[in-house]
Amino acid sequence: MPRRPAPRVAAGPAAAVEARRPRFTGRAAILVLVVAVLTVSYASSLRAYLQQREHISDLKDQIALRQASIEDLEREKARWEDPAYVRQQARELNYVMPGETSYVVLDENGDPIERSSELTDPSTVARKPPTAWWSTAWQSVELAGNPPRPEPPPPSKIDEK
Repeated sequence: MPRRPAPRVAAGPAAAVEARRPRFTGRAAILVLVVAVLTVSYASSLRAYLQQREHISDLKDQIALRQASIEDLEREKARWEDPAYVRQQARELNYVMPGETSYVVLDENGDPIERSSELTDPSTVARKPPTAWWSTAWQSVELAGNPPRPEPPPPSKIDEK
């Protein structure tokens, strides 16, 4: 024979109220509301905290850059206190010491030739193959037998146009 489930018997009026009570009560709604408000409050506070940390990090980077700049300027100031450095800087500006004479080298157009402060890389210079000493000596013998024609001298006066 199949068994039938036993009927529920309420133990009293409290058990009947408990069976009818809904699962979502006013207290649960207030609890959910409080948790939501706290979550929003903490989230906004966390966002502000993270923004402030990022701002502090940016400020620290700026401070480090400015300190490096200050150190560079202090080194430059120390260099200017050296009389040899001051003389060198004055010479680069074409100043001369008392009793010295300044000369300016001009190119073929009459413009001053600029100083070249950059050196070429030795690896980029084309290398000549070495020549034997006797080939150079023989070339001088041949040149002595057939001298080149002399070039006309440069003009001694500049033509005015």
